[in-house]
Amino acid sequence: MDRKHWVMAVIGVTAAALGASFLWAPQAPAPAAPPATPLGWQARIDLLGGDGVAGNAAGTAAQTRFSDPWGLVMGGGVLFVADAGDNNRILYRGLDGRFQLLAGGIEGLADGQGSAARFNTPSGIALDAQGNLYVADTGNHAIRKISAQGLVSTLAGNGSPGFADGTAAQARFNGPMGVAVAADGRVYVADTWNDRIRVIATDGTVTTLAGGAQPGWEDGPGAQARFDTPTDLKFDGHGNLWIADLQNNALRSIDGNGMVSTRVGMPNAERVLWGPMTLAITHDDVVYVGERQTGRVVQLSPHGHIVAVAGNDALRFARPAGLALAPDGSLLLSDADAYRIHHLVPRTANMPEVAPQLGPSADNPLPANQGRWPLAPQSGWHEVTGTLGEVRGNFSGESRHHLHSGFDVRGDVGQTVLAIASGKVSSPASTWTLGGQAEGLSLDKLDYIHMKVGRDASNRALDPARMQLVYDDSGQLDRVRVRRGTRFQPGDALGSINNQAHVHLAVGPSGYERNAVRLGFSNYADHVAPKIDDIAVLDADNQRLVEKVDGRLRVSRDGAGLQLVVEAWDQVDNNLPRRRLGLYSLGYQILDGNGRALSGYEQPRTNIIFNRMPPQRDAVKQAYAADSGITVHGSSSTRFRYVLTNTVRDGLLAGGALQLAELQPGNYTIRISAKDFSGNEAVAGRELQLLLQ
Repeated sequence: MDRKHWVMAVIGVTAAALGASFLWAPQAPAPAAPPATPLGWQARIDLLGGDGVAGNAAGTAAQTRFSDPWGLVMGGGVLFVADAGDNNRILYRGLDGRFQLLAGGIEGLADGQGSAARFNTPSGIALDAQGNLYVADTGNHAIRKISAQGLVSTLAGNGSPGFADGTAAQARFNGPMGVAVAADGRVYVADTWNDRIRVIATDGTVTTLAGGAQPGWEDGPGAQARFDTPTDLKFDGHGNLWIADLQNNALRSIDGNGMVSTRVGMPNAERVLWGPMTLAITHDDVVYVGERQTGRVVQLSPHGHIVAVAGNDALRFARPAGLALAPDGSLLLSDADAYRIHHLVPRTANMPEVAPQLGPSADNPLPANQGRWPLAPQSGWHEVTGTLGEVRGNFSGESRHHLHSGFDVRGDVGQTVLAIASGKVSSPASTWTLGGQAEGLSLDKLDYIHMKVGRDASNRALDPARMQLVYDDSGQLDRVRVRRGTRFQPGDALGSINNQAHVHLAVGPSGYERNAVRLGFSNYADHVAPKIDDIAVLDADNQRLVEKVDGRLRVSRDGAGLQLVVEAWDQVDNNLPRRRLGLYSLGYQILDGNGRALSGYEQPRTNIIFNRMPPQRDAVKQAYAADSGITVHGSSSTRFRYVLTNTVRDGLLAGGALQLAELQPGNYTIRISAKDFSGNEAVAGRELQLLLQ
């Protein structure tokens, strides 16, 4: 059988053949009733495809690269994947474990066989009982169908955004992201930016099942109900349609009578879900949810208990975009911003501990900004006011609230913010915090923050075709929407600087931010060595040791929990003299009385490197000692008091202490290594003389 006909054959296999899975060896015939889904399990995270580098390749797991892997569905032992971004293709992983192209590969709208077809940002996908695959073609505002023979056709919509019911050719969608097929063959659509749930009948007629003209949160029948950016939908075993209502942080459902109700998450109540974006539902009503904001996959039991089965502060997914059930009840997950597909298997006691491969790779290409700045002149010079990893406070007196996640460029309030590289919006919630200090836009790998998105200084629309200003019933601006799949080019206006008077650039998804200095900016230079103001040893109570003998700090060999704290700061060329910036890397050596490095300290123990942002919220208090920040200092200069005995580097986080008990009494020197990103190193004031007793 040649490859073409083999592909057609596996697509045509019905759901009854799911036992012949490509993930597991053939087993004995399945029992008539599947086993109950275990509750509260914890996942071992295996890698099915992708190496964390964005690309366009198909083959073995190690060879395959994705651009924006999103929707997943499994049938007949075959896993189907919607890969958006620059790839705009549908892949399948067959019985041999290799990923291969099913359809698409070039952005556009065209029907046809295999690679002759065109998609634009395919998102959710679903199979019917005959093996036909349905695709929510987000950027084309259409629902596409791939027949069991591999032929792509347009089921409804024609490439233009809008809202209209009617025949397939008359119907209009607005960035649909989710699709599901009922047992009777009708296709249900999460019409994301219309905030509605639509239905395509078997004759192609499109009607609206629920939702109204404005985003909101209301239960009730049909048009009385309100959704806010629905992104995925799945049927349970009772015929109820569940909806991931992203911006409402809720799970909603529609019963057979068209009644919408909220299953999880209620207005004005304590939040329990954080950006639910994708769903999977078992035969016995267990619901799995991928959360956009936390990077978790959570399990919702039929009794309402919520447990994270995978993903936490330290081991989070970058953007869980698609979930699918495997035949044995385990989970398949697409991590869109990590360019990977994972298999989540319940962990057992005898499973070996294997570090999961999570997040985008450090080798992932940076945006090609070609030296451009986010402000005019883009090839000129601009003052830098913040770098990755700096300590930041809040507006409630906490000086160590979080680590700075990006690169700040000073600008005038109202100045137009410009795109520095070509990019495609991938997030279904690409803007946030309208009117707030941290208002921003996510564009591909870059976040632009501290601006009025899509508006000039007077709140007038800059580009209404791509950045839609949405008003509430009272005429007040409610939000700015930028659809998934929207493209921008270098120099395009994105917004205007708000009262923060700078643009914050972040590279990479939350929890995996990389140092934006690596982008390279025209005429940016740093020839200034960092400055060390102080070196201190703190005891277990965070009290500074002060007793000196002959000019040396007296330290007890049996002192426990001793921390080494260094106050240091940096500057870059042409910045204002008062502008203090954080350092890139810090470490220390211990030298004997003759100035020779002790064994194990031949090279500095560089515990702090701000090459990638650690995802944990408490990372700021591991990297910085008390009295760091600006709110406690009482001036416009920030104090950077680094705890060099703790580890904050490579996305990792760990506590630590000076290890002195094994040393003999006598004189020692602690020598500090403090460097900026350009490699300049502090020289003056870098040594602390110790008397160890």
